[in-house]
Amino acid sequence: MCMGFGCNAAGIVGCRIIDSKRERLIAMLTNVFVPCNGRFPMIIALLGMFFVGAGGFTGSILSAALLTAVILLGILTTFAVSKLLSATILRGEPSSFTLELPPYRCPQFGKVLVRSLLDRTLFVLGRAAAVAAPAGLVIWVLANVTVGDATLLSHITGFLDPFGRLIGMDGVIITAFLLGMPANEIVIPLIIMAYMEQGSLSELAPAQMAELFRANGWTWVTALCVIIFTLMHFPCSTSLLTIKKETCGWRWAVLGFVIPTLAGIIVCGAISGISGLFV
Repeated sequence: MCMGFGCNAAGIVGCRIIDSKRERLIAMLTNVFVPCNGRFPMIIALLGMFFVGAGGFTGSILSAALLTAVILLGILTTFAVSKLLSATILRGEPSSFTLELPPYRCPQFGKVLVRSLLDRTLFVLGRAAAVAAPAGLVIWVLANVTVGDATLLSHITGFLDPFGRLIGMDGVIITAFLLGMPANEIVIPLIIMAYMEQGSLSELAPAQMAELFRANGWTWVTALCVIIFTLMHFPCSTSLLTIKKETCGWRWAVLGFVIPTLAGIIVCGAISGISGLFV
């Protein structure tokens, strides 16, 4: 779980140290509930734009407290889903945990570097590159090919808009999450691109970004649902491919897609429904 804060794919690879197959699967399927480096910037940006009004020391303290609350929510969700999985589809006897200190040996830096480079760096980057290139082409085609009087991207966002509204967001946000599967870092640029009806990804300053989002109907409820869905949605494509490789099949990779996404839909739908009673 701690490795997942850096990269969920690396955290999934790290699950190899768990001897029990059942518990190894539980750890891999729930690793996505802690935000990785690709999701932290989006969460921090939205917290600053919609929930932290004051600047300076007070604003920094409030931002840190809210971010900590989001992280704790992810950890608690990890525990809850792990408990649910161990009581349903991954039932079994829990294994004992024994930690023995191994005999001290001088580390062999060459072997450590090679293993780390091959297992956790090149392995992850290779799978990311294999998906990123075709995904970039798909995004460009959707944003630049016109059918009728609108781009393919506009048609998709319009189709997904009713579902997005149901869970407190809109079609543009849902589409951005789907197209951002290769890398969570491009979700915000995709949202900006769709709202501004541009043919390429772009970035804005935080103040301009907040103004653009509010002009397209964002409220604090929308921002909260986006933060929650950022925390609870399908893993990136690299993580899914890693689950597939580590489990030698697509069955658990599909489950790794469905479980967090279903959790995000349920929580965001509940937030949208409850807020509708008071707003």
